[in-house]
Amino acid sequence: MELFNILVVDDETDFLETLVKRLKKRNLFAVGVESAEEALDLMKKREYDIVILDIKLPGGMDGIEALREMKKMQPLAEVILLTGHASVETSIEGMKLGAFDYILKPVKLEELLPKLVQAYEKKNAHDQKIRSAKIKESLKYW
Repeated sequence: MELFNILVVDDETDFLETLVKRLKKRNLFAVGVESAEEALDLMKKREYDIVILDIKLPGGMDGIEALREMKKMQPLAEVILLTGHASVETSIEGMKLGAFDYILKPVKLEELLPKLVQAYEKKNAHDQKIRSAKIKESLKYW
């Protein structure tokens, strides 16, 4: 049984493959892509609980632009930004746009795992509030 869904977006192939493999070993559904465009395509087909998103990405769209689009597509998905030392200011901008948190690269799995749990708990709490509101709305006519 997979515990929750994670999308990893990073252009460093070795890092991406290793992280996805380590997440899968922990019974998490994890898929990795190397560009923002690929990530957005996947998000059209499947809902993700958490996105781990590198800010520096190749191609026409960086991580901050991707974050904006992801939040439009799946507002409840929690996004954890990955950043190098030079882009901490950009990470703060990402937080203002709705990112859950940011982590400096290179990231240690021991540092990432608790953040994944916290992000999932936050998303789950939002899901529960929405469900409760829908139930109350449908029962108020009884």
